Amino acid sequence: MAPLPDLPAEPDDDLDAYVGLEAEAAADRARARGWTDVRALAPGTIITLQYVFGRLNFEVADGTVRRCWKG
Repeated sequence: MAPLPDLPAEPDDDLDAYVGLEAEAAADRARARGWTDVRALAPGTIITLQYVFGRLNFEVADGTVRRCWKG
């Protein structure tokens, strides 16, 4: 089995603080805090459970972040 990569720590960030923000402002904030990949998803979007290191996901409805999670 191959060794695990030596990945840097993900940003130490309060994910709950993104809830309620306008989606574009939330994405700008996330990138400024060190998240390398930010994606906005509509409620109910079907996604894989593949974890991507450094990615922050937003569930966005009516232009506002409703939920936020890593991976």
